Parts: sequence; C-alpha cells; structure tokens
Amino acid sequence: MNAIKKPVNIVNVTYARTGGSVNTDSMGMREMQQRVFAKRDAQHLLVKAPPASGKSRALMFVALDKLYNQDRKKVIVAVPERSIGASFSSTKLTEHGYFADWEVKPEHNLCDAGSSQGKVGAFIEFLAGPAAVLVCTHATLRFAFEKLAPEAFDGTVLAIDEFHHVSADVEANRLGALLRDVMNGSDVHIVAMTGSYFRGDSVPVLSAEDEARFTPVTFNYYDQLNGYEHLHSLGIGHHFYQGRYTDAIREVFDLDKKTILHIPNVNSGESTKDKIEEVGFIIDSIGHVESTDPETGIIEVRRTDTGEILRVADLVDDTDLKKRGDTLHYLNTVASKDRRGVDVILALGMAKEGFDWPFAEHALTVGYRASLTEVIQIIGRVTRDSPGKDHAQFTNLIAEPDASQSEVKVSVNNMLKAITASLLMEQVLAQNFEFKTKRAGDDEPTPPGVIKIRGFREPSTPRVKQIVETDLNDLKATILQDDTFAKGAFGGVDPEMANKVLIPKIIRERYPDLDEAQVEELRQQVIVDSVIKNGEVKTVGDKRFLKMSEKFVNIDDININLIDSVNPFQRAFEVISKSVTTSVLRIISDAITATRVEVTEDEARTLWPKIQQWAKVNGRKPTIRSEDPTEKRYAEVVLFLQRKKQEREAAERATEMVDES
Repeated sequence: MNAIKKPVNIVNVTYARTGGSVNTDSMGMREMQQRVFAKRDAQHLLVKAPPASGKSRALMFVALDKLYNQDRKKVIVAVPERSIGASFSSTKLTEHGYFADWEVKPEHNLCDAGSSQGKVGAFIEFLAGPAAVLVCTHATLRFAFEKLAPEAFDGTVLAIDEFHHVSADVEANRLGALLRDVMNGSDVHIVAMTGSYFRGDSVPVLSAEDEARFTPVTFNYYDQLNGYEHLHSLGIGHHFYQGRYTDAIREVFDLDKKTILHIPNVNSGESTKDKIEEVGFIIDSIGHVESTDPETGIIEVRRTDTGEILRVADLVDDTDLKKRGDTLHYLNTVASKDRRGVDVILALGMAKEGFDWPFAEHALTVGYRASLTEVIQIIGRVTRDSPGKDHAQFTNLIAEPDASQSEVKVSVNNMLKAITASLLMEQVLAQNFEFKTKRAGDDEPTPPGVIKIRGFREPSTPRVKQIVETDLNDLKATILQDDTFAKGAFGGVDPEMANKVLIPKIIRERYPDLDEAQVEELRQQVIVDSVIKNGEVKTVGDKRFLKMSEKFVNIDDININLIDSVNPFQRAFEVISKSVTTSVLRIISDAITATRVEVTEDEARTLWPKIQQWAKVNGRKPTIRSEDPTEKRYAEVVLFLQRKKQEREAAERATEMVDES
C-alpha cells in the first residue's frame, strides 16, 4: 500500500469567540432563541439553525406562549428517534426568567420503550384528555395519524424536530403527506426545526407553495460558531488512500483528540464487509485491550506509543443490544458531562443526528457519504462549544480511484461529491455579507459586512429577497450536487459557461416561478456570494483586497464581469491535484471527460468569442488531442458548430431542391 498523502484542509475557518450566541437575556434566551421568539405569532414557523444552537429550548419558549397567550390547547413534539426525545424533557425555564416551565408528564413522553400500538393509543388519549404537552417519535405520529382525521389537530401546536426527514415527495414520504393533510385540514400551528434543511436524495423538503406558508427564521453557522466562548477554529479535509482503509486509518487517527470514528456502511466500496473485524483492526491500531467494563461496555485500551489508557465506546457491535444500550446510556448520562468519561467512540449508523458529546474534537469518517444532511450532522457533533476545545476537525477518509477496478466511474463520482460537500460547508461556515450595487460617483464609506459591486443586480422582488435570505445555501447545495455542474467545475469547463449557462439552468429548474430577470438576480447573488466566501480577504491600511484567480484585487474595483470570469469552486480541484498522484488525477480527468454532456447551443454561444480570441493569441485552432482541458473543450465546441453548420446547409439545399421542383 502506498503511503497516504495528507492534503491541506479544504476548509479552515477561524472565529472571534464573542460569546454572543451562548449568552442569555433576562428571560434565559440565547440570540437564536430571541430571533425565533420574535416570530412566535406566526402560524407556521420554519427554524433553520445549526446543532447546539438551542432549537429545542426555542420551541419550548414559543410553544408555551402559544399555550398561554395564543389560545392553543396542546403541543405535540415529534422527533426522528427515541434518544432525541430527551432534549424535550421537563425544563425549569422560570429559574432563568421565563414566565412558565416546560412540563412533560412521564406518561406523555412516548419516546420511552413500549409497543407501537400502545403508543398510538396513548397519543389518541392525549388529544382527548386534559394534558398539554406530548413528546413522541415521527413514527408514532405517522401511525397515530392513520387513525385520525386532520381536524383532530385543531387547537394544537405540532413541532417537528429534524424537519429534513420530511419530503415534498408525498408518495414516498408519509411524514410529508401527513404534514400537507394537517395543514390543509385543520387550524394547526406548526414549528418545524432543522439544522440541515436539505435531503441527500435531492428531493426538496417542501414544495414551493407549501414553503411559502411558513415564516422562516434562520440562524447560520457563522453566527453560532463566531459567538462561542471556547471553540476558535474548524477544519474540514479529505485524505485519500489505496488498499484497505484499516491499514491507513492510523495515519489520520489523532489519539490525542476526542474522536468519533464512523466506519463505512457494509454496502460501500470502502467496507471490508466485516464490521466487527474492522473494529478489531481499529482498536489494534490504538494498542492493547486491558479490560472491558461489564456495566457500561467501555473498553480500556493501552496506547502502543505512550502507554496511556484510552476509553473506547463500541457502538458498531449490535450482537448484544442490551450491552449497546448500556453503553449509550453511559455516553448520554456520564460521558456527556465528564471529559474523562470516554476518549473514542466507534460507530456506524449511530452517534450522528442529535447525539450530544460536547467534548468531541475530531469526526473521522471513512467512506463517501451520499447525503449532505449526514455530513452536516456528523460535523455538528464536533462543533459544540466546550471548555478546553480550541479546534474542531472533520476528516473524510476516501479510497482513491483505481483504474483496474470496474467501479472506477463510481469511485471518481464519490470523490467529487465528497469534495463538493466540503465546498458547501465552506459556504455555510463563512461570514455572510450584504451585496449592493456600486454606482458611478459613489464614494461613500462602505459599512462593515457590506460589499459594493459595479454592475451587480440587487434583488428587486420579495420572492428573490426571500430566497437570498433563507434559501441560498440550499440552492448552492442543489448546484453542487448537480452531476453536470460538478463534472464541469472539476473538469475545466470555462467559468463563464458554468456561471452563465449551467447555474441559471439549475435555478430555473428549482424555482420555475421566477422570470428571467429574477433568475439573473439570483444567479448573480449565488456567484458573488460563492466567490467572496471562497476568496481570501486581506486588509492593507484602509483598503480591502480579495484573492481571485491567484491575484489580489481591490474590493473597491470589483465588478460583476470580473466575478463571472472566476470559477468559484475551482480551488477544490486544485486541492485534489496536490493530494493525489498524477496517475490518479489522470483517472479522474478521464472519467469526467468520458461522462461529459454534449455541447449545447447555449454553451457554444457563450464560448465562441473566447475561442476566437484563443485562436488569435495562439495562431491556430484548438485541437481535440490537447491535454489542456480548456483547449480540448474549445475544440469540441468548434466541432459542434461545424456539425451544426453542415446540418443547416444540408437543410437549405433540401429546401432549394423542393422549391425548384
């Protein structure tokens, strides 16, 4: 096996540690909770906020106000799995200045063990009884709804946690169908909460018309992390290996960091198909097993290098469910509060969504994850603020494509999509700016957080403004997950073609209600926001400079044409280029070329002036045999135009022959 090459992180973000997002006001509310509470009168609330921002308590504040002041009679909280139900257990809010406490009676916490039928019965009895608050799983809510009419939810507040489990595809997603039926058939108030409002299968969570009925409240990752007291920086990187991952794991496994290590799904190419054996290999890479606690299942391993004892939790082995349950209980009750409780957690499908281990510093994930939601949830496990935690790290260990393997195209595609997921996280984690049009003679000082751009079209309608304010990251996720765009961005497609042809096409498909002027406004917002966040800003005196295409440009001189000439995501390909061997890079390039879409008339029209300029500078036409991807694409466009010209001339001759006859 070749030694692993350690690339630099694709994402390196530092934060100011202002304490703003964790400090509370006179009612005990953090900044995010204050934003949500300000919108408490809305019938349908959609709260998008990262893990650890306090969404569960925000719901308590709003729900209690609706019970006491908005004539609501009951609150139903639905969570995706039983373990998350603990986040909504009884809480003494009056101790911190709120007017009421959140109280859930034990019999109305349906996340405890019990039969599905019994829980459905308890749900129906709750609706008919005097109690005000119930907590259940999404599954219990679905099963109960099968026995209820929509109007049974009259007078209720329905809170859905981890809202990305809903889907607009009502045929395939019963929770989505339930939501639509309840919204249309009752006077229900809804509070929907998510830290990752995008499904990995690319199906939108809500249809455009249903989403328009929600009042959105967004608290972004930058707001959250910049307002911490302890966490100062976050890195996101990829490490590529050849052979078996169990042989490479030790090279990226930092035993000095509190680590959650997710092994690959048994159906993935990275898996050895024996998850128990994989756990054994990982433990052996640490050192020698000294003992296993019979009550908690915690494994004590003596490190080979230092002799120190590490405490390891194994959540992969599910042959003894009681043992794993004991380990989970220990992690949730002891290790979540005591830094010495555990050092390493090994998991497969667990320790992701809603899992709380504030001391976790390193999320080491083996294998490509198809779902952006899953990636965001895993990163969220290490971005909680905790004393002594200065830096958090997410590392994705991915197999390099091998030309001898039959699945090389799948491997290349997985690699590219893993990188694009990191690009999305870079956009999500960066500071937000407000972009304005810079007009002639505008010499006014620019306020902090505002960038003025010549030729920039500001949002002119409420619809575009709403997308920019609440949906921009989701739109970027759609763009980055688009196969055509990803392969074009990594395969040397001309930036203007990507920016002016591919991205508008994706915008039109996602928002069919927008006209062409609105599409252009949104396109400019996406490109400008991505380029600025992907660039490096330096301040020299009273001037700010942005690094674009390896050179620094005075921000005061930026115009929309300059930004359109930049591929905002090219840096990811540059990172890959430095992180893999030349032969692997060639495999990636060949795979992209082999699956490239045909030339379109829009692309040909966009590129033709550049091709003419290229031919003038180089004194020849571009050749299809060139190793330069840009020249090769230019040559493909020339061949396309020649073929179109021949087809047009043939059609004209046929028309002339008909006329003559």
